This record gives sequence, structure tokens and C-alpha cells, in this order.
Amino acid sequence: MATEPCDGCGRSVQIAGGVANLWTFGGDESGGLTLEFTDDSEHFLCYDCIDRLPDNPRADDVAALDEQA
Repeated sequence: MATEPCDGCGRSVQIAGGVANLWTFGGDESGGLTLEFTDDSEHFLCYDCIDRLPDNPRADDVAALDEQA
């Protein structure tokens, strides 16, 4: 399974898909999501960092996650 660093905390997070899971049906859950903001920026965040975001988050809130860690 492939990994990608979380833009909030920097932790390596598993992402679903890719050739590694082509012939298997288990273990294809992703540990995070890519969020797209109104300023057209995209940030991949683990679920823990997503939970730490305020309601109606902005891209600035993602940068603040690193300061909180």
C-alpha cells in the first residue's frame, strides 16, 4: 500500500489504491483525505488532523495544525 505524508502533522499515512492492491481485496482503506479549499489549494490530511480542524476550515487552519502538534 502506498503512503503519503500528512500536511498537518507530517506523519506517513497509508492511501488506498495503486498497483499494490490490484489483486487483493483487503486492506484497501485510506488513512486520510485530500481536502480542496476555496483558494484552490489542496492538502492531504490524516483523519486525526481532520478532526482537529474547526468547522468551515480554511487553508490557514491546516498550517496552524503543524503549530499545534
